Amino acid sequence: MNFPIRCAVLTAIALPALEAVAQVPELNEILVSTQRLEETIPQDLSRYGNRVEIITAQEIAERGFVDITQTLQMLVPGLHISPKNGPFDYFDASLQGSRNQEILWLIDGVRITNRLYNGTSPLDTVPAHMVERIEVLKGGQGIFYGTQSVGGVVNIVTKGFQNEADGAVGTAINSNDGYNINAYYRGSQGDHQFVVFGSKDDSEGYTPWDSAAIQPSATDLDRGYKVNTAGLKYAWNINQNSRLSLQYLYTDNEVDFARPYLNNNTVNDREEDILTLKYDLTVSENIELFIKAYQHNWDTTYTRIYNTLDANGALDGGTTFINNGDYWGYEDSGINAMAKFNYGGNFEYVLGVDRQSFSGEDDVWRIGDQEENVTATFGQIRSTSELFDRTTFALGVRGNKASNMDDSTVWNLTGKHYFNDNLYVQGNVGTSFRLPDAEALFLNEYYDAENDGVPDGGWFAIGNPKLEPEESENINIAIGGNLANFTYELTAFSRDITNYIDSYVPLTIAGVVGESFINSSDEVNMDGLELITTLAINESWTAHLSHTDTKAQFNGTGAQLTSIPETETKFRLDYRSTRAPFGVSLSSNLVGDINGRRGVARGDYIVTDVSAFYSFGADLQHQLVLRIENIQDEEYATRIDRGTLDLTGQSYLFENLGMQRTGHLSYTYSF
Repeated sequence: MNFPIRCAVLTAIALPALEAVAQVPELNEILVSTQRLEETIPQDLSRYGNRVEIITAQEIAERGFVDITQTLQMLVPGLHISPKNGPFDYFDASLQGSRNQEILWLIDGVRITNRLYNGTSPLDTVPAHMVERIEVLKGGQGIFYGTQSVGGVVNIVTKGFQNEADGAVGTAINSNDGYNINAYYRGSQGDHQFVVFGSKDDSEGYTPWDSAAIQPSATDLDRGYKVNTAGLKYAWNINQNSRLSLQYLYTDNEVDFARPYLNNNTVNDREEDILTLKYDLTVSENIELFIKAYQHNWDTTYTRIYNTLDANGALDGGTTFINNGDYWGYEDSGINAMAKFNYGGNFEYVLGVDRQSFSGEDDVWRIGDQEENVTATFGQIRSTSELFDRTTFALGVRGNKASNMDDSTVWNLTGKHYFNDNLYVQGNVGTSFRLPDAEALFLNEYYDAENDGVPDGGWFAIGNPKLEPEESENINIAIGGNLANFTYELTAFSRDITNYIDSYVPLTIAGVVGESFINSSDEVNMDGLELITTLAINESWTAHLSHTDTKAQFNGTGAQLTSIPETETKFRLDYRSTRAPFGVSLSSNLVGDINGRRGVARGDYIVTDVSAFYSFGADLQHQLVLRIENIQDEEYATRIDRGTLDLTGQSYLFENLGMQRTGHLSYTYSF
């Protein structure tokens, strides 16, 4: 698809000399349009006993983050993120002991995690510069968000509407031969509001392995990326009670899939677009309505070119296509309608219906074209202040009907009670479910050229169409409050999973051992504690500390489940001058032991970033940010993969290494 709208962005900006440090002038208040029904869901859930983390655009900008993965890795307590090879790449994630597949990813409320391809996320396509805020909801959120929101939900909210015009242009460079240019502008004209933004990220990248892992046959050793993103939003405020909005988000990416053996060039070339139509209506002071329709297309062509070897295992100067523009991708479409009723009594009510259609195919990992429809009805009853002054609670139910699976129903009860202004307890208890994805159901990496019933090559991998959905019971209980300048929240979480989908278990066909998927007869138990604290040391210094301790095991015993860290601690120290527009931040992420893929342990590392920002100009319209990522140049494994030795052709294991020490310098002009 050709991009229909080309956003003009600044390609070079001359940085003026730093002005002398001065008093911060009074900033004008920015009036943001009133949030609508869907946009208030996270805040509502927070009031009724759910933990919600909010990361703002200002926090991202003042620390110079490049992509969302880095932002979440360093700033969100309780969320483990391990980027495989730096920005805009695949990653491992765990939220309160969950797996990747148990986190639901959204952009502006639109589901990006395809039901059939639930390993996908927006993190290798979304740059940090387009973000208004990031909302992270913890615990089971199946009532409003449906399948896969077992461990929680991450909603990336892009630049929002406002009446007062503003904008910015920016550029950045980094020490991995990378750069960024970005711009946005928003404003209004009468009853009409608009937002336009664009971003370009490009980097040669870094070499993500140690020298022992690199085979002479690999000639492309840097993992780079090219990410181009643009968005357009329009809203018509028909009157004070109704608004019609339309938004379009487009991404055009080329991201390397790096390997330390045979690799000449391997690229995922992707185009992705999201078209969303929303209508909000306040019928009266007692009734609010919301309707959303969306179309999401994700189209990737995968090219893998290997160098060829002679009989002695040395480069012979030739190349061969392993994949030549092979397609993998999917389409999602859906419609969602909600209504909230509040007649001023003891309760308010939310009712809704959700219809989603998924389709996808994969010529790379051999998954045939598949389609599925899911229709859900949901409702929630919430207490109001008329019932209890210091206590709120909410009870929700969702019924799901999938075209390829049995019907399922989940429920959720949450509550929050304030003993006084300085102490509260809150809880979340309920059930969740996760449907098996297309890989687990329909994978067909099975070759039998001779048609003799014996798999070729001594290996195969196939799906299991008889898989049943996972079902889980979850509970979060927390106590929190504040003591003078110290705030805290201690959460105990527990989740028990039945019909656990065990990935790549051994399967024998005609004497050949391959891999498949099963529903385990054992129960999986995920239990842990999460502590989140903030200390305002004085007007300038603030410290944030969080710690998560997780046990994720079959039947509560044995080895930790793969890719889920046993412990993780995040520490952040912020300095913001009260006399000048200047600040410094130090962020550290200490990851404990991880039972990695292929039975190899990893983890036990600490990554520290240091950043500083300085704003200057009559209206502070100029801002410089310097960031040193992984300042101690820690060498740590993010994933364990398997390669092929040049000389023998035998397989070997190698570590993918996290981002090396990298310097980032950015400049932004706001107007």
